[in-house]
Amino acid sequence: MSGPHVIRGSVSLPEAELMWRFSRSSGPGGQHVNTSDSQVELRFDLAKTESLPDVWKQRALERLAGRLVDGVVTVRASEHRSQWRNRETAAVRLAALLAEATAPPPKPRKPTRIPRGINERRLREKKQRAETKRGRTGRDWG
Repeated sequence: MSGPHVIRGSVSLPEAELMWRFSRSSGPGGQHVNTSDSQVELRFDLAKTESLPDVWKQRALERLAGRLVDGVVTVRASEHRSQWRNRETAAVRLAALLAEATAPPPKPRKPTRIPRGINERRLREKKQRAETKRGRTGRDWG
């Protein structure tokens, strides 16, 4: 692997808490496909991990509730023909998933008002346009 996979800041995924499983990929690949276990399944026990701060852990457990099976999040990768590249892809995907799930909630929107001048100008232009259109109809020109 290319070192620890950083989630955000100084928090990273510890290699000891990652569980790897390999199997044969589906799809084309020639004679080699039947003999190599290139598909990667990466499991991370989110419920029991000690590497995430408690606030992040709770946030992730709530946001990923639909993806968890007994508190474990699973990521699969089988795009590449190489097991090594699939391992890299799965680890990066897991780190990105956890980064998104542990992100702080967005700040609440501060309601703004339309300035009075803008609204008055809009109404003035509206009346002017209506007057222009009214001048085009109902007249007998000839």
